[in-house]
Amino acid sequence: MALNRRNLFSLTAATAVLGAPAAAADTVSASLPGFRSGYANVNGIRMHYVTGGRGRPLVLVPGWPQTWWEFHKIMPALAAKYRVIAVDLRGQGNSDKPAGGYDKKTMARDIYELVRELGYSTVDIVGHDIGAMVAFSFAANHPDATRTVSLLDVSHPDENLFRIPLLAPPGTPVHVWWFAFNQVRGLPEQLLAGRFRYMVDWLFNTILVDKTSVSDRDRAIYAAAWNRPEAIRAGNAWYQGFYQDIEDQKGYGKITAPMLGLAAEYNDTLQYSLPDKGTNVKLGKIAGAGHFLPEEQPEAVLKALTEFL
Repeated sequence: MALNRRNLFSLTAATAVLGAPAAAADTVSASLPGFRSGYANVNGIRMHYVTGGRGRPLVLVPGWPQTWWEFHKIMPALAAKYRVIAVDLRGQGNSDKPAGGYDKKTMARDIYELVRELGYSTVDIVGHDIGAMVAFSFAANHPDATRTVSLLDVSHPDENLFRIPLLAPPGTPVHVWWFAFNQVRGLPEQLLAGRFRYMVDWLFNTILVDKTSVSDRDRAIYAAAWNRPEAIRAGNAWYQGFYQDIEDQKGYGKITAPMLGLAAEYNDTLQYSLPDKGTNVKLGKIAGAGHFLPEEQPEAVLKALTEFL
């Protein structure tokens, strides 16, 4: 979609808000009644998170190219039963963007230390996209801290990633060309800095079933969060870490915590990959959605999560 005056205004407004990290976090989180932003120094970085509700701690881990905000439609309902902790991962949103540490094992350690910093010993953890990879790694590396783990549309990197074709065969539901694009060092920052709204719009307009389910404001928030070179470089590093993630996966045993895999109807990858990776695995499909499940079908995701939890 072209950047018309309305889109440019939204992006400019979001950028103005998000330009100062603390103000950005407070302003966006304040739009969800009962939630507030916080920061913690964990595992060598300053990590941003948003909390609300009371009850058993439930950690929500977002993916690319989004932020914690991707869960905003389901967070109020979850907060009625749980202490919701939605995080910005290392490299994302208002969290630090260091030079390294983007393998999923290190990113899971960030969350583990945050959980401990907040005073919890065991949590339920839900991840989407890259966040699902981190959630899986959390369960694999910190089993005593994992009550349950839920993966939305993605599992942990393994050698199946090497089988993704450069040219997708006709009829492929989604060609994940950005997996390769994000492996390139230096170039994506030059192409996308100040223009990330184009990437955001292309992804949502291509993959969403309901194009309106991620609003103009949502898109502006995501574009502003990723618009700077250091943010683009950090997001790319999530994908560049796949080689280490694949090696780490080889050493993991089966996940012993109850594990839920929720996928869009067209996505069969969890069906084939998860049963062998856990001892107690439940699978489900979300109808009428593309990849961005919590925003496109929040009620269905809520139902599946609350039944599982």
